[in-house]
Amino acid sequence: MRKRSHRVRSALAVVAAVLVGAAGCDAGGAPAAPRAAKAHAARPPVWDRSPDSIAAVGDSITRGFDACTVLSDCPEASWATGGDSRVDSLAVRLLGATGAARRSWNYAVTGARMADLPAQMARAAARRPELVTVLVGANDACRPSASAMTPVSEFRADFVRAMGVLRSALPRTQVYVASVPNLKRLWSEGRTSPLGKEVWKLGVCPSMLGDADDLTGAAMLRRDTVEQRVVAYNKVLRDVCAEDRRCRFDGNAVHDYRFGTGQLSHWDWFHPSRDGQARLAEIAYRTVTAEKP
Repeated sequence: MRKRSHRVRSALAVVAAVLVGAAGCDAGGAPAAPRAAKAHAARPPVWDRSPDSIAAVGDSITRGFDACTVLSDCPEASWATGGDSRVDSLAVRLLGATGAARRSWNYAVTGARMADLPAQMARAAARRPELVTVLVGANDACRPSASAMTPVSEFRADFVRAMGVLRSALPRTQVYVASVPNLKRLWSEGRTSPLGKEVWKLGVCPSMLGDADDLTGAAMLRRDTVEQRVVAYNKVLRDVCAEDRRCRFDGNAVHDYRFGTGQLSHWDWFHPSRDGQARLAEIAYRTVTAEKP
């Protein structure tokens, strides 16, 4: 019995040694990395929910166009970097009023399209911000006609190029990307104002807002075509952002937000009012500070 027990114990020791040796090798026979090291290598980069500086790029929405006075920029009311207390911008929410004044910069340009974004990104990168906000694309759809809208392939190429400009200078800077608003909804809300329709005749988004009271099949098809292009642009923004581990897309929250007349500028019934800018700031803040995207 003693000899047999000794043999059993010896066999178990051999098996244990084999198992320990196998645990120390990967499938190719090389020593395996420690479990903690493997877990750390696979862990995605941590998203900083309280960045210390912000730069904004984009178009007239981020410039606060028509939020304060007629046909004029009002960056003080910008959802991204403005200091207007009625807006409570993303920068103010994250940095405080003093921090926003010192460590946030607005490089958006009224009328800008996606093709203009790489140059804006270069200017923003020079400030070395910890967060860059992007809201652009409405002007790519708001053209003299639906046929003149920016092709989706060009829109994608320019966005990829803009992200490349940022990443070549600042590989760790975070990016918040807002979706393009629902232009057809802005038309349906704004057309209730006779004054708004008169301003639209000056050339505000003619592909969508032209002949605002025309409800014929051809006119509705034109507006549907514009809105379908906006949906395609938002898919590009989502997909390109998803390829960057430090980029967050808003999940179409801006596009899906039901802007009413209270959120539209009473100067043009198309751009966000101060209240509309505040809604954009809320959406951005929720996205940036969410524990998970």
